[in-house]
Amino acid sequence: MAAAPPRRLAPGERIVIATHNAGKLREVAALLAPHGIAAVGAAELGLPEPAETEDSFLGNARIKAHAAARASGLPALSDDSGFSVAALRGDPGVRTADWAMQPDGRRDYAKAMALVAERAAATGSPDRRAWFTCVLVLAWPDGHEECFEGRVEGIWTWPPRGTHGFGFDPMFVPEGHTQTFGEMDPEAKHAISHRARAFAQLAAACLPPPQPRG
Repeated sequence: MAAAPPRRLAPGERIVIATHNAGKLREVAALLAPHGIAAVGAAELGLPEPAETEDSFLGNARIKAHAAARASGLPALSDDSGFSVAALRGDPGVRTADWAMQPDGRRDYAKAMALVAERAAATGSPDRRAWFTCVLVLAWPDGHEECFEGRVEGIWTWPPRGTHGFGFDPMFVPEGHTQTFGEMDPEAKHAISHRARAFAQLAAACLPPPQPRG
């Protein structure tokens, strides 16, 4: 039996972005806008953050997307992403946000970047390979889901450079480039990022064609 075609969103449809991360919300909303899809953040709707109990990006993305879809009655798009370092055997990886968590509940990525550099240097490994992974899950209130993964390779660098982006962007130089994600113009980053690569798959499968400008 042939696989069922992906479920698509309709032009003008409203969806929930299942994140409380303002930077991630801005990036995803900007990617959706040309397709005529209106986005609202989970925090704006007062939705709680579900516990991310899985040990994979896909597992945690599923948790967030389905929780937001059930609670809101709207389709929900979640993004689980992370920064991995070869010398740390892929850490922080799926626990990327945890490395930034502070005792008062805030996330301090400056401290998290310093911790990554310190631990990577302590291994004595000359391997500076690093990568970002992004898994997107689009879920509907009836339990249907569509899943997509994107990845971008590069190296980690220290000290961090640049003030654009968020998270670990200032310490990551993508392959074939000399600027960090934190130094790149946001549009340049969006064109090559892990999130953009996952989103391109989502757009082809589930979104209306981009709307003409003007």
